[in-house]
Amino acid sequence: MSEVQVVRGEMQPWTDHTTPRPALAALLTDVVPANRRTLILGPHAPQLIESVLAHSADVSILVRSVADAQQLGEDFGPCLQVLAGALDGLQAEPYDVIIASDGLDRVLGYDSADLSWTARLEAVRALAGPGAVVVLGLENEFSLVNLLDSRPAHERHGDDEWRPLHDDPTRPVSVDQFRAALPWTAEVYADFASRTYVRADVAAAARPGELPTRLAVAAVETIDVPLLSPAHEGIDTAARAGLLPAVPTGWLAVVGVQPPHDVYAQTADAVLTAGQTLTGWDIALTGDPGPAAELLSFDPAVVPATVPAGVSVESVLFRLAAAEDVPAFRKLAAELGDWVTASRVILRWDDVIYDGESFAHGVSGWVTEEVVEKEDLLAAAWVRFHERLVGQHRRHPWPPWMIGDDLVSAWLGMSGAEPPEPTQATSPDTVAATTEQVAHGKELADTLAAVLGKPATVDVRTSLADAEDAKHELFELKGHVYGLERTLGFRNKAMKTRENRIRELRGQLQRLTTAHDRIRGSRTYAVSRVIFHAAQVRKPKVVARKLARRIRKR
Repeated sequence: MSEVQVVRGEMQPWTDHTTPRPALAALLTDVVPANRRTLILGPHAPQLIESVLAHSADVSILVRSVADAQQLGEDFGPCLQVLAGALDGLQAEPYDVIIASDGLDRVLGYDSADLSWTARLEAVRALAGPGAVVVLGLENEFSLVNLLDSRPAHERHGDDEWRPLHDDPTRPVSVDQFRAALPWTAEVYADFASRTYVRADVAAAARPGELPTRLAVAAVETIDVPLLSPAHEGIDTAARAGLLPAVPTGWLAVVGVQPPHDVYAQTADAVLTAGQTLTGWDIALTGDPGPAAELLSFDPAVVPATVPAGVSVESVLFRLAAAEDVPAFRKLAAELGDWVTASRVILRWDDVIYDGESFAHGVSGWVTEEVVEKEDLLAAAWVRFHERLVGQHRRHPWPPWMIGDDLVSAWLGMSGAEPPEPTQATSPDTVAATTEQVAHGKELADTLAAVLGKPATVDVRTSLADAEDAKHELFELKGHVYGLERTLGFRNKAMKTRENRIRELRGQLQRLTTAHDRIRGSRTYAVSRVIFHAAQVRKPKVVARKLARRIRKR
């Protein structure tokens, strides 16, 4: 355990919450120079500290919490010099590298001066030596998540992230303002939920359905914040306007060194890095892919080394469905059916690239243990598309009652799959033919949704739309129940009428049976039977001779 050095402005008892950021750790690994005097400023997760320690042996960290400082001293020992205190209380020789990826919001204590963001930046500049490498984070107050946050302002920050200033007019709120405020020339990355970092100029050129936009949407959907409307719609709109770098959750400025990659993103437990080329993207995956799911596992080997430029098939399908262009939708589905073959890679239309002529797999590396048939892969892709189309209440040309397995089966037919033979229902629990056709695909899609994770929270607009749909469905079910009750009433009356008629007939039958038995036991009936049989005799003389012969014998 290393000894903790206390400077002015320490806070006790206190702790600052931190979370692992694999994508940021990969970026720091690329930009932190070797064997330089380094200062880590503010609370950072152990994973980030380890990525810095891997490059330099002279590393100091300044945290305002004494408890955090003691814990860091126990975890890293003498290889890390731990300082407890505030930024304005640190007096030290200039550093060659300053890492402040958490920003400048959690670097002051209770007793610190009321420094603005600009004043804190000046204090950081004073600690940086000539030609220093600086990594500085900044939270975006104009972020899409902040604008759509349904919570009031006083509920957006908890005690574990106490910040002295909540309203600072000197704080930058755009990429241009951030660059202008820095005393150095910097490369700025758009930070999406600390899971995806995209170079600002690359993000500005990205459009809906392209790789940076897809990674940004996937990152923002992991934020556990109650929103007013879906975040993915705002990100797609910003990308269409070329304003994607204006709406991330934050920015990261890198000074003094040029990062080698344009995109750093966390996928599963691995880190994806991408560099833009003239024809697409150069892709690389590093890190532990994480544990396998029940049916799926993440295999970095199946992710292609190069991904062509283009938009996702899902974006094109959404556009065609909204325009009610069923012929074009059907044509694209048929082309997808011709392209897909049996494979271990799970199909996702949101990660299949379409350049207008051909298709290509994206950066998703989720695979099954065994090779899956073409029809099941298509079914899994269409089930996932159905959830994202209908679940997000998007416009489409199909009737509202044609949802679920029936609609997925129709899309499968467009892709060339043979339609299922209709089966006659033999009981109320008989499974429909379409359900059997998409059963395995639905299982794969559900497993994929589980490993990818659904959005952390449901936004208010989607909740209202779901409530309206539930209200409409409840109204229809009430009408259906009322109709069934009327039908049951009519049938009950008919059954009662039939029961009364059956009782009347049964009584009549009993009376007739009694009269019949009484008649058959009478003498009159016996004489009538003798007369009847005598009338049937055709040759009375022959009968008389036979009777006379028998009498004589006796």
